[in-house]
Amino acid sequence: MAEQDRARVDEPAPAPNGPTRSALRRLARARQRRRLAVEALIAVVALTAVVAYLGTEQHAAPREESAVLPGPPSTVGRPSPGPGANASPGDDLVTPGLRPRQRPPSPSPSPTAVPSTPAVEPLLTVTRADVPALVDLTAAGTVDWVHWGLLGATTPVRKRTGSGEIRDEGGRGARESFSTNPEAYAWRDGAPVGAASGTTAGVQTCGKGNGFVLSVAADGAPRTVRLYVGLWAARARLDVRLSTGGPTSSMRLEDPHTQHTAEFTVRFRAPKGAKLQVSWTVEESFGDCGTVGLQAAALR
Repeated sequence: MAEQDRARVDEPAPAPNGPTRSALRRLARARQRRRLAVEALIAVVALTAVVAYLGTEQHAAPREESAVLPGPPSTVGRPSPGPGANASPGDDLVTPGLRPRQRPPSPSPSPTAVPSTPAVEPLLTVTRADVPALVDLTAAGTVDWVHWGLLGATTPVRKRTGSGEIRDEGGRGARESFSTNPEAYAWRDGAPVGAASGTTAGVQTCGKGNGFVLSVAADGAPRTVRLYVGLWAARARLDVRLSTGGPTSSMRLEDPHTQHTAEFTVRFRAPKGAKLQVSWTVEESFGDCGTVGLQAAALR
């Protein structure tokens, strides 16, 4: 009994007007937990609001500034097309004299300068001399040469490695070969006759207005043609001209009684593709049938 009474004496007596100390501590801890829960809830709500705000915020498009050149009153101050308005680079510029949104034309490329070919000054001179006793066609015609009469009236002998620029263009009158020239002709590079030591053959035609026509190609550089011709009882005329026009030349040779020969030297220049044109014609016949003869031509 005494121990029970001592135990009762040791136990704190209940407060007559309120909760005990332990109850207060429990109440304080409960309040602290509620405060922490409320603060945590507020923090979560605030964070959610911030995230939602950042996700839905509409940012204005960055401001673009462009220089606008002065132009007509109808175009100055017009706003340039914004993004998404099918604008293309350069549409936001207003160029004087152009409609809005019209691109300035691209500059035309400068034409490539083409070097001009200098014009060829035409040249034509003719001189006459006696025919040498022996004419070396290989030496006289380093570019080309032709001899008529050795193989008949229609088959000439040519320089084997010649340029072929001396052309027999025909002429009026029937041709015939003869072998009574007072001078001889030789060569070492012919075809179809490879060499000749001195032939006096040639071709001739008779009658007023009849004769021979030759042409020689031009190449833009000065060239020299030697023409070996003759006549019998006639007055003959040599006419020389360029196919491109320009200077011309005519010379006459006459012997009313017998045979006469001459070497005509023609110096000429004309553009490449042009021709020197030569005619040797009976201008007047003094006998039954005055003739003109053609022996050779050489080009160098």
